[in-house]
Amino acid sequence: MERGAIDLADVAGPFDLQSTLESGQSYLWDRADGSMYDQLGAHGGNHWYRTVVPPIDGVSDERIAVRVRQVGGVDDGALEWAATADAVPLLTHLLRLDDDLDAILAAIPDLPIVDRSVDAYPGMRLVRDPPFPCLISFICSAQMRVSRIHGMQRRLAETYGETVTFGEETIDAFPTPTQLAAASEEGLRDLALGYRAPYVERTARMVVDGDAHPSEAVALAYEPAREFLTQFVGVGEKVADCVCLFALDHLEAVPLDTWIRSVIADRFPECDRGSYAETSRAIRGRFGGEFAGYAQTYVFHYLRSDGE
Repeated sequence: MERGAIDLADVAGPFDLQSTLESGQSYLWDRADGSMYDQLGAHGGNHWYRTVVPPIDGVSDERIAVRVRQVGGVDDGALEWAATADAVPLLTHLLRLDDDLDAILAAIPDLPIVDRSVDAYPGMRLVRDPPFPCLISFICSAQMRVSRIHGMQRRLAETYGETVTFGEETIDAFPTPTQLAAASEEGLRDLALGYRAPYVERTARMVVDGDAHPSEAVALAYEPAREFLTQFVGVGEKVADCVCLFALDHLEAVPLDTWIRSVIADRFPECDRGSYAETSRAIRGRFGGEFAGYAQTYVFHYLRSDGE
């Protein structure tokens, strides 16, 4: 077991752990107190979060179990961590501590709804999840509240993933493609996946059989990456956009979920172009292009939390 801390004064721009992990971007972390996603408008807490992370090219060549919590403020606090290996490179990657958040927000156009959202959640960043677990999470997300999506991912980990001993506790790792491909549709339905069960099994099978892997999309430009991801079973353009944004570094992606479509209808009706692709292109431009996904995520969390 290794332990350490990351001084947030050394990070470019503010950082808030709770809003980053409980804003509907990631379903791969769990709160040690069992209250993940119980609170709307999550921000500013000092809870312990934990996960098991598979090897990530250029970051770590081993699976790492990690716990992290934030103490202090978004500018002058620290991230305390404990892990089965040095967690600094891993947390920097997963929590996008390498982003210059001040510069990113300065590059987003001044729009009232975005400004109010940013002001409400200072320090919230995008995540950079491992591609395969991210893909499965968002396949399960259709017509689901964030708390139920998170519950599905925990049940998948508990049922099919490996249990990792971590100090005096255990953590269930998210299942590998091989583990999920071996699951039966009936078994997945028993975990309340419903009609998503065959999508999860068949997508995992595609990865195991070598047909495609979501990580391949990181080498593509954004729109071709989105198109690439739609070959996986149960993946439409919105789910593909979520994976592009939260796993593959395509920060311009704007998933057109219910909340963002309501923003378009109420505030930017000129961006509704009929098709997903054209509407997505229009709202990306309105949100500033390169970092439009940051604007989208702030607005999503703000509206979902009854900001207006």
